Amino acid sequence: MAALLEAVPNVSEGRDLLTIEALRAVLSEHASLVDVHVDPDHNRSVFTLLGDSQRLQQALLGGIALARDRIDLRRHEGAHPCVGAVDVVPIVPLEPEQMDRAIRTATEVATRIGTDLGLPVFLYGAAGEGRRPAFFRQGGVDGLRRRVEEGELTPDFGPPQLDPAFGAVLVGARPPLIAFNVDLASEDVAIAREIAAVVRERGGGFPGVRALGLALPSRGRVQVSMNVEDWRAAPLHEIVSAIEREAGARGVAVAGSELVGLLPAGAAAAAAAGPLRLAGLDASRILEARVAEVGAGLGNAGERS
Repeated sequence: MAALLEAVPNVSEGRDLLTIEALRAVLSEHASLVDVHVDPDHNRSVFTLLGDSQRLQQALLGGIALARDRIDLRRHEGAHPCVGAVDVVPIVPLEPEQMDRAIRTATEVATRIGTDLGLPVFLYGAAGEGRRPAFFRQGGVDGLRRRVEEGELTPDFGPPQLDPAFGAVLVGARPPLIAFNVDLASEDVAIAREIAAVVRERGGGFPGVRALGLALPSRGRVQVSMNVEDWRAAPLHEIVSAIEREAGARGVAVAGSELVGLLPAGAAAAAAAGPLRLAGLDASRILEARVAEVGAGLGNAGERS
């Protein structure tokens, strides 16, 4: 059996429950849908899929087609920046040696989105010369449309202009990351933005951390919303401690945190090790991880016999 890949389509809809359930049904027809994270303030839903290359492609094409028919970005309002009804579609290798497969899968699905669905696609990450989604989101969908019209950017696949209702889709290949948010007991988004600037790599903070300060009107809070690209270099408990210090210095408390999608076992172990003061705690000490490892080894041995 071909090694599994992960796909994490981010859809610009977090309020219309009928559309979200329809997406859940379509995406799970061909691949294993293992997590759905819905955020009405971000107006965004993040679906986590597992499958081989062909199954992921079938699932993603079906989901993007449904989003094209049901989501109009011209009426979209939400805290999270986006440039498409399906904003980003990362293909993620679960093992480093599978990155080439992830790149091929990303390129294949991008080609099919352009030809079969008639939507413009930009490649990012390892599939797109290392460019990040933020490169395309400058100025939002209107900014991207202007850059395309002025000839600065050209879609890698599909029509040469953005779709009026859908926008564009960013398809990429990248290593696993952790999407992690910390909420602050304040309605002052300037505080969240200040703290985001302190903890993100670009501001001299943690390596591989991308952070934004966002308002959450329905919760009466603000949020430091992050992508943690290397949890070994930037352990989650250290990031939370830094945010607590920065928030406390501004007279604000941390109200909680949330995980978007799944968490690697090693990252969970590292996060637990800090408060527990346990040295050497990593994925090799997690019972379920070792059981899965042994089970996979027995399965492979059986296949060879």
